Amino acid sequence: MNTETTPTLRGISSMATRQVLSELGEAFGQRAGCAVAIESVGGVDAAKRVAAGETFDLVVLGSDAIDKLIAAGHLRAGSRVDIVRSSVAIAVRAGAPVPNIGSDDALRRTVLTARNISYSTGPSGVALAALFERWGIADAVRERTVQAPPGVPVGTLVARGEVELGFQQLSELIHVEGITLVGGMPPGVEITTIFSAGVPVGVAAGSPRDAQVRALLNFMTSPEAEAAKRRQGMEPA
Repeated sequence: MNTETTPTLRGISSMATRQVLSELGEAFGQRAGCAVAIESVGGVDAAKRVAAGETFDLVVLGSDAIDKLIAAGHLRAGSRVDIVRSSVAIAVRAGAPVPNIGSDDALRRTVLTARNISYSTGPSGVALAALFERWGIADAVRERTVQAPPGVPVGTLVARGEVELGFQQLSELIHVEGITLVGGMPPGVEITTIFSAGVPVGVAAGSPRDAQVRALLNFMTSPEAEAAKRRQGMEPA
């Protein structure tokens, strides 16, 4: 196909998958001659834009968000395709003491003694808030929690010294300078999100554009895509 005459496939995603989708989209474009442009924003904002009827060929968000958009009739029923599994990691500012996060008890103590903490508005943040509730420390950390605005990496707040302890998807933290990755969540309290794709209802089933989207999704879920996913701190779904 000729990229000058083939329309660009336009998508939207949350920030966690920005790097991996960019890499996979470019690889697909080179082999298929079809340009792929995926805009990455805060997941909450992305879902709102899809629900508002903005035109996209592809949507990649946490699986729960995709399911809600399907249920609301914004994405085609049966179009969900799981792309990657993404785990939450913990970071401190470069040069700061590395805290003990080796067990759930150790992490709980680290959270309670930190000057402040930060997490995102995405699915990982929701899961972390639920963990604090289970631990019975939600009230104790509420006033010391700095929630990163949608689209703002937690790692940047940590790097600037605004936050002592940051929690976010590993895929987002590995590209931030000025931080030290302490590690993933300890055994028993791991937080893993499945990021999935969905096809908007405006992409007619069986149309040439639908075939292109399906080819892109087939590539993104193929064994050829696994190395890129791991390079970006994720695992195949």
